[in-house]
Amino acid sequence: MVGQPFENPNPAGGELFLGQQLASTYADIAMRDPIRIKTGATLGLDQLPEYLVLPLPQSQLLEIQVTASSPELAQLVANELANQLILQSPTAPKPEEQEREAFINDQLNSLQLKIKETEAEINEKENELNNAFSAREIADLEQEISGLQSKLATLQGNYTSLLSNTQSGAVNTLTLIEPAGLPIVPIGPARASTILAATAAALGLAAGTAYLLEYLDDTIKDTKDIEHISGLPALPGIPEIKNGDNLRSLVTLEQPRGPAADAFRAFRGTVQYKIKDKSTGLLLITSTKPQEGKSFVAANLAIVLAQGGYNTLLIDADLNRPMQHKLFDLPNTIGLADVLVHHTRKVRGSDLWIPLEEVVQPSNLMELSILLSGSRESRSSLILNSDNLEGLFTTVADHYDYIIVDSPPLLATADALTLSTIVESVIIVTSVGKTRRRDFNQSIKQLRDVDAGLIGVVINRLKISSEYYYYRYHQYYSKSDTSPHSEDQVETLGYHNGSKKKKLRKSQNL
Repeated sequence: MVGQPFENPNPAGGELFLGQQLASTYADIAMRDPIRIKTGATLGLDQLPEYLVLPLPQSQLLEIQVTASSPELAQLVANELANQLILQSPTAPKPEEQEREAFINDQLNSLQLKIKETEAEINEKENELNNAFSAREIADLEQEISGLQSKLATLQGNYTSLLSNTQSGAVNTLTLIEPAGLPIVPIGPARASTILAATAAALGLAAGTAYLLEYLDDTIKDTKDIEHISGLPALPGIPEIKNGDNLRSLVTLEQPRGPAADAFRAFRGTVQYKIKDKSTGLLLITSTKPQEGKSFVAANLAIVLAQGGYNTLLIDADLNRPMQHKLFDLPNTIGLADVLVHHTRKVRGSDLWIPLEEVVQPSNLMELSILLSGSRESRSSLILNSDNLEGLFTTVADHYDYIIVDSPPLLATADALTLSTIVESVIIVTSVGKTRRRDFNQSIKQLRDVDAGLIGVVINRLKISSEYYYYRYHQYYSKSDTSPHSEDQVETLGYHNGSKKKKLRKSQNL
């Protein structure tokens, strides 16, 4: 109910009319988001059941109707809607206002006591005045009475002013007249049959929708898709990292005993077997489009190779969207682009070379070095030239067992195809639910058109049962309690087959 008409023995017509107008306003407010959201949050519901708030005709009453799937839910929602509406009223109890209300009430009680005392004192003085005989005594009593009457008027004025700041007689206030009871009889005809029919229809619709989505979804799902589409072997896949990032995580360093790091070690062994007959350990890692995990795969493959004792160089050749400096937290002030730009601009026959040690940066692993993409200015003005790249790769190949090249995506720029014609081995990274089959087909066709040395495809974010990795992991570490890349364990897996272990000479220049 809006207002307090039943507490006032003489309610004014204006108050009743104002209460009816406020009832319509509160009914509208109850249907809006502030009340709906607060009610849902209080009850822990993401979505409220259907409800109506109706002002009853010619009255100050509001009625709340809730239609829910259970009587208990209907009762809870109806009562909480009423509670939230009451909290919206200006007279709703709030901590700071309750404290002020208590203070005002104390002041009113004190003023009321002083008013009664002053009135009693005036009556006493008036009795004395009636019995006074001398003119002087009469004048003194009249003066005292006048002062007391002035004091009484002040006290009464203060009392009236304070009384106006209380909720006594307030019109814009809400009171719960009748709480929602628990419904006994459900509404609507034949609810059971309706529910069954709706359930059957929903199941049929869900099955049809699932089939349609599966039919329309042309993304790669597993290794079978890879082999069926391309005819290429699927290399050991990288599982989806639990609570991690399959794009920007050095999981082989951060979680060296986890299934993803174990998968990268299996991936390393397969890659080494695939390229054992190649003249160099130069390997290009690419993808069809961005955000499929090629930089993630390149970085972690380079790490596990270094952990296996191989002198490894990681080159970030993605000049448009370089990632390796972010992954390894290194300054990208000089790198591949600066080397190539300097080489392009040098005078024929001169010895203007950049020393290799000035552009190759060390990492936290002794066997891993990193050549980043280079300064933004050099990258923006550079078009990859196969002759320059071939010379660079030939130079570094003499000093490292493995060179992992993080290439741009194949369908994003022509740089990837240029790089693929220089290296002997190429791996394409795909991503579950991300890589589209037609894009993958197009990428394979482009690489085959230039006779690129495709050795396989690795699938990222692979959803594989953890039992396989759990078994391999414990088999791998049961031999020793040392670090996950100790010499004994590496040799047990057969990864030491005559590593060249060539060291970079400081005098060597590009």
